[in-house]
Amino acid sequence: MILTTKVKRKMKIKSLSLRQRLFVIAATLVLGGGFVVTPLVRADQFDEQINQLRSDNSQKQQAVNQLQIQADSYQGAIDQLQAQINAIQTQIHDNQAKRDDLQNQIAAAEAELDKQKKLLGEDIKAMYVEGEISTLEMLASSKDLSEFLDKQQYRTSVQDKIKTTLDKITALKAQLKDQKQKVEQLLAEEQDMNQQLSANQAEQNRLLGLTVDQQNAYSAQIKQNNSQIADLRAQQAAANRRLGGSAEAGDPGHGGYPNYLYSAAQDSIFDPWGMYNRECVSYTAWKVYQAYGHMPFWGGHGNANQWPGSAQADGIPTGSTPRAGAVAISMAGYYGHAMWVEAVYSNGYIRVSQMNYDLAGHYSEMTINGNGLTYIYFD
Repeated sequence: MILTTKVKRKMKIKSLSLRQRLFVIAATLVLGGGFVVTPLVRADQFDEQINQLRSDNSQKQQAVNQLQIQADSYQGAIDQLQAQINAIQTQIHDNQAKRDDLQNQIAAAEAELDKQKKLLGEDIKAMYVEGEISTLEMLASSKDLSEFLDKQQYRTSVQDKIKTTLDKITALKAQLKDQKQKVEQLLAEEQDMNQQLSANQAEQNRLLGLTVDQQNAYSAQIKQNNSQIADLRAQQAAANRRLGGSAEAGDPGHGGYPNYLYSAAQDSIFDPWGMYNRECVSYTAWKVYQAYGHMPFWGGHGNANQWPGSAQADGIPTGSTPRAGAVAISMAGYYGHAMWVEAVYSNGYIRVSQMNYDLAGHYSEMTINGNGLTYIYFD
């Protein structure tokens, strides 16, 4: 029984799951009337691990940027702490000057107190001598009443002087007590301010160093990821070169690959099968759809070296015999490489078109040995 291509397509579509059939119908309608690409939840791409590392780098860079914003916000707090530190230091300096002045006043008051005590001693001694003489004796020994009054006035004067000296001594003692209390208060305030100063300086240093270590750690991880990306790229490039062909520019129309996908930066948008643009699997998915009108949705497990297993799981035949219109898979390297078979030659060589052979997302063509490859037959 000979089946037409149209009947074959219907049978293939019926054999697909409900989800796949709905996708094929939706894709056919969308592709027939212009491209409307809706980003999928999970991205499928040629070099999945590299893009995981890129995503990790992006997250870490965002964290670094956030830390920088946080550090900038801390700067206001740091400036405020510095202003407080400056004010406290100024107050401490002023209090030290006040304390020194009070110490000088205390020294002067103590000297005056000693002086007054000596005067008081002399006055008390004089008063004692005068006190030994009674009023009658003073009157008898006086030449006249006037001399008696002078002696009496002198005694009263000495008594008043003693009282004044005692009052001055009492006042000086009170002054000294008050000044010493002020000095003690200033010393306590200075101690508190020094503690606050130390706390503010510690907080300032903490804020200044808060993001530095984290930023350095993220930067080191980003550098390590970039190194891993470079190693993976180098390994895949070496694996691609082992295919033995020399890449050529080939078809200026990029093998029919849509311009909206090819003109965008590599890995910046998704194709209808959830794969990043300008990857080898994105290109071969488009070639399968263009040639046969259907392409299974293999989003989430679309590295080239995963395609044979995905095809077998969906009942799509695979083999080792090259055929024009098949997808050729190289299993070499971490990701493998997917190519579209343009032609098969009698000497075992095949002509392929491909995307991202150079790992820079460019279209190319080349002739390679067809042996050792896995072929997926979508027809």
